[in-house]
Amino acid sequence: MNDSVHRTRALKIALIAVMAATLEGGKLALAAIPNVEIVTLLCAVYGYVFGGAGILATYVFVGLETLIWGVNTWVITYLIHWGAVTFVFMILGRYGIKNRFAVTACAMIMTAAFGVLSSLIDTGLLTGFFDRFWKRFAIIYTRGAVFYIVQIICNLVLFLIAFIPLIGILDRICPDKFKSVKSSKSARINSN
Repeated sequence: MNDSVHRTRALKIALIAVMAATLEGGKLALAAIPNVEIVTLLCAVYGYVFGGAGILATYVFVGLETLIWGVNTWVITYLIHWGAVTFVFMILGRYGIKNRFAVTACAMIMTAAFGVLSSLIDTGLLTGFFDRFWKRFAIIYTRGAVFYIVQIICNLVLFLIAFIPLIGILDRICPDKFKSVKSSKSARINSN
């Protein structure tokens, strides 16, 4: 292999590391404010612009979180949820969907799903899949409702204000070889 290939691989690895670091730094910077978070926005932006590299960065972030906070049921939630957010926005990026309200609606649905998923996992793993599962699920979910509402409102504001500008900035500053491969349909949409 020539130096150009090695350089490109090294830059991709560095890009994944930087994305994972910004996910971790963003989460830690806002950790004192319950459920006000930037991880959903960053996962979405990285999936939209960088595709598979964004997904890898997301899983590096989950690994970092596990090293910092240890293992508990939230690790399963994070693996499923953050990977799904990045993947969904990777698909949106492949088709060039940039409508502010469509991406915000998608983010709201994914954010609401986080509360349901984490409650399902906590109910099943902490209390077992025995009788009265849904009653226990309702108690756990209701207990966290205030936090889920704050998280949804936070992401509503962030996606309406910051998603489109952030993907625009990354599209301008990053070489095409590091971006997600867009479909020919996306190229036609963006050229019009």
